[in-house]
Amino acid sequence: MVLYEYPFNESIRTMLRLEHLLDRLGQLMPRDTAVDHHFALVTLFEIMDVSSRADLKSDLLKELERHKAQLVAYRSNPQVSQAALDGIIGRIDHAFDGLNHQAGKAAQSLTSNEWLMSVRSRISIPGGTCEFDLPAYYAWQQFDAGRRRADLGAWVATLAPLAEALQVLLQLLRDAGAPHKVMSSGGQYQQSLPPGRSYQLLRLRIDETAGLIPEISGHRLIVSIRLMRCEADGRMRPANEDMAFELTLCS
Repeated sequence: MVLYEYPFNESIRTMLRLEHLLDRLGQLMPRDTAVDHHFALVTLFEIMDVSSRADLKSDLLKELERHKAQLVAYRSNPQVSQAALDGIIGRIDHAFDGLNHQAGKAAQSLTSNEWLMSVRSRISIPGGTCEFDLPAYYAWQQFDAGRRRADLGAWVATLAPLAEALQVLLQLLRDAGAPHKVMSSGGQYQQSLPPGRSYQLLRLRIDETAGLIPEISGHRLIVSIRLMRCEADGRMRPANEDMAFELTLCS
């Protein structure tokens, strides 16, 4: 089964983008080759760009507080495991404190590193990091893998509070949804959303052997899914067939 996720607002869209980049960074850093560490730096700079939104930190802190308030209301419920509840609230508190105590935006301290910023200014230019353009960066790429990893680890450590807050929030959001089976009709599926309830994320699982790709659109009133197929010429064309898949709405 292939999982697709669709955010209903810009805040969740930004969180998913950052999660995607942090996951890529986590895969690249343990590797040994200089080219992998080059793309780890590319990813680090992308994270800095995405997280430069002035309201990102405050949005994350507000969401953590909102989830905590919802969970605290279950403390008197005898059907809820208090130990499990305390564990989740403890994770929220730890993520909140870590992010709240971090000065400025995520990775803001890296902007004072002149060497890193010189690489950042050239890395988006095609071929802009050649040895004759950035000899200091070329020299760094000749270091042994352990030293490069140590440098990357020190730079990436500044992202730890952001990464923890994202992990906690997205897990809480995903766990809030209940999956159910639905069926498309002629490659199309629509579902009206109940008024008064705000959904933030749609999750869709579909059998990869069908070779179908969902095009998802939606807002607070309705969700629309069109199943597409990628043909041999590279064009996407509608798949006019009935297909079952799993749908989860998370609020």
